[in-house]
Amino acid sequence: MDCMTSGEGFGLLGEHLSHSFSPEIHRELGGYAYDLLPMPPEAVGDFLRRRAFRGINVTIPYKQTVIPYLDHLSPRARALGAVNTIVKDAEGLLTGYNTDYAGFQTMLERLHPDIRGRKCLVLGSGGASHPVAACLRDLGAGDVRVISRRGEDNYTNLNRHRDACLLVNATPVGMYPHNGERLVNLDDFPALCAVMDLIYHPARTALLLDAERRGIPHINGLLMLVAQAREASQLFTGRVIPLSEVDRVTARLETRSRNLILIGMPGSGKSTVGRILAKRLGREWLDTDSMIESAAGRCCGDLIRQEGENAFRQRETAALREAGKQSGKVISVGGGAVTRPENRDLLRQNGWLIHLDRPPEVLSMAGDRPLSANRQALLQRYAERKPLYEAWRDLAVSADTPEKAADQILAWLGDKSTLPG
Repeated sequence: MDCMTSGEGFGLLGEHLSHSFSPEIHRELGGYAYDLLPMPPEAVGDFLRRRAFRGINVTIPYKQTVIPYLDHLSPRARALGAVNTIVKDAEGLLTGYNTDYAGFQTMLERLHPDIRGRKCLVLGSGGASHPVAACLRDLGAGDVRVISRRGEDNYTNLNRHRDACLLVNATPVGMYPHNGERLVNLDDFPALCAVMDLIYHPARTALLLDAERRGIPHINGLLMLVAQAREASQLFTGRVIPLSEVDRVTARLETRSRNLILIGMPGSGKSTVGRILAKRLGREWLDTDSMIESAAGRCCGDLIRQEGENAFRQRETAALREAGKQSGKVISVGGGAVTRPENRDLLRQNGWLIHLDRPPEVLSMAGDRPLSANRQALLQRYAERKPLYEAWRDLAVSADTPEKAADQILAWLGDKSTLPG
């Protein structure tokens, strides 16, 4: 009988939880087993009535659903009307808490926008938005407006809020698997000093990528997730967890979950280095050229010759859209992926771009691509693409062997002992 079945376990209650980081976070912070408890709405009541747990966290869409089944609410949970942590005491009574407030406060303090006396917008009126709005008010925001689909402040009259200095997305819009979706256009808010998104998968939502392009300070919800888990873990165990643990666990999760995406010219060794990295890190390796060939039933060289380069690039973008949604992978992409601007967001949403920067005279001419048969054409493409690689990359690696390139990448990621695998 596992700990949850015996009534002594911890876990996360929600509807769709397959990509949750919570089990790893709680193992790191508290050293206990932690289960995912996905269930449909009709099952939540029976689960809570059985009380077969020691403590649970609650995520969307059940932060308000659980309240009628609890014996007590903390003052903050009662004020917010939302619960994300439930603890069972020695008598079997359930108390609901809200640790999202503390988690968001940590996130806000890290980004440190100047909100005192200024307008802040919170997108969404669900359970996630309540602690956000309350925290902003408590920390001195001048005017906190909650934007909903049908409220007085909604998505049809956003023009009245062009003076907002902070925008917080507290909705699931843009979360995996619906990557790329957004509720607002940042051009409509010329006074923004910061953008915050409670979503952490993908690491860069479309909203955060928009902020990045505009040079607006921004942050995703991973730090908040870990900070609120620290508060919950302390409630579960009664033990004080140093605040420094939040930074340690957040950094580890970010390193583990980001894709390592290899870009560079054909013949630069992306596939070889990708395989080496995947093996060393215990990650899955994806090759987008192989994905294209598998879907088309033809090799990339034949596709370019038979359909033309533009049609091939469309196929490539489709493969990058699928690969870019993944997390924790090593991904090798075709040399020409950088020629389509839309591909940049597809890759950056959940990954770090690593440029294998090798001079054209040492590039391998093996392969079935048209460039592989023509050194002059290769040199011309190198000159065209080099500025794009430089603009897109997070890291440049110029090692003369695949093994040394992998070593450089691992050194950049940090101490190998902190990496999975």
